[in-house]
Amino acid sequence: MEMLANRVLNYIDELPKGTPTGAKELLHLASRDAVDQTLCRLVRRGELMRAARGLYLRPVKGRFGAHPPEISKVMEALAAIRGERIAQHGAMAANQLGLTTQVPVREIYLTSGRSRSVKLGGQVIELRHAPEWQLVLPEQTAGAAIRALAWLGPKRAASALRKIRKGLSQSELQAMVGVRQMLPTWMAAEVSALVVGV
Repeated sequence: MEMLANRVLNYIDELPKGTPTGAKELLHLASRDAVDQTLCRLVRRGELMRAARGLYLRPVKGRFGAHPPEISKVMEALAAIRGERIAQHGAMAANQLGLTTQVPVREIYLTSGRSRSVKLGGQVIELRHAPEWQLVLPEQTAGAAIRALAWLGPKRAASALRKIRKGLSQSELQAMVGVRQMLPTWMAAEVSALVVGV
């Protein structure tokens, strides 16, 4: 079993830092039962963290001890492994775009999958199911702007969009305009106003 544990750790160490590994990815090393038992032992020893059912990652070791990798990287990897779209919550996006000074207390992400929680060390990340339109352009500033507008709501959308527009590149503005047919009517109307300057 110790030899299998070393092989599992070597496999995980070859991946980019913070990349979760599914138990099914390790079946080339041993049977499912042996892999599951080894993963459980490695979690108990603190050499791996369990992020979700069947999903494990290597903690980052720093001078103050082991801690989870950067959450955004874990969410990217989780989206790729599970075939979901995952994007930051509108409150976080609004803060990063300078639309609010409120800093979200909890880590919340939107997902095309089911709502659930993911535990990384002592931190709990909430994944909330969201409609497709809130998950458009997940890795772009234009997508963050759409999620921020959704969180702010129709009454604050026009003033927020004026502020956001100053910080968006021409290509980001075009990306927002390009997905307006997916947006709710109130938001599509505001985004359509961008056509004048695009």
